[in-house]
Amino acid sequence: MPKGPRSLFPTDPRTVGSEPDYRFTLANERTFLAWVRTALALTAGGLGALHLIPTALGSEILGLTLLALSLATAATAYRRWALNESSIRQGLPLPPSQLPRLMAIGTAVVSLIAAVLFIFANV
Repeated sequence: MPKGPRSLFPTDPRTVGSEPDYRFTLANERTFLAWVRTALALTAGGLGALHLIPTALGSEILGLTLLALSLATAATAYRRWALNESSIRQGLPLPPSQLPRLMAIGTAVVSLIAAVLFIFANV
């Protein structure tokens, strides 16, 4: 696969292969929408941390971490959908994705930052 902007945002995958069972396409679309909802929730959390608790020590770190995780999730959601859709249409195995690992690590980091902030705010 070529590197660069085209590899980040693949072309419309519906132009390759044959029309699959619509249930697979709809399931792939639901997964894409779930990632987009997750990105929106992370954005709301990040903005909330920055604007609702601006005087709390470290709220900037927490807010910016949530916003960065949101950006990474939103930026990779379309690519993941397109690569999966292309594979489904061509009868190939689904490509591996680093997005679940990113979300797990990101959530652990955010939880750790929040716990440290809570401990220091109550000392």
